[in-house]
Amino acid sequence: MNTPFLGLRTVIYRVNDVARATEWYASVLGFPPYFNEPFYVSFNVGGYELGLQPEEDAGPAKAENVEAYWGVEDIQAEYDRLLALGAMEHRQAQEVGGGIWVALLKDPWGNLIGLIKNPHFQI
Repeated sequence: MNTPFLGLRTVIYRVNDVARATEWYASVLGFPPYFNEPFYVSFNVGGYELGLQPEEDAGPAKAENVEAYWGVEDIQAEYDRLLALGAMEHRQAQEVGGGIWVALLKDPWGNLIGLIKNPHFQI
């Protein structure tokens, strides 16, 4: 396949309290960001970037038209762990065919966090 696209690189979550979100994501991921400025915070998650960007005027709800999924080995354990850390349930883990499992949660700022266990991709 010939395409100029190199693959996904960055997922950005907009948050109204970037300092608190930085602490929360550091606890979720288990490590600090590699870039931490008031205007943008970035974590390297397995070679992909999770960015946090300040949002001044958050609307009543975030759009749910884009979903990004982070690969995990044990989807139910990770789903439960994120709930315990303060994430909100959105869509419980379910098998979608071919041994692939997906789940969706919302972070404390209303951003969708997708989890995927896909035996067809190496984690």
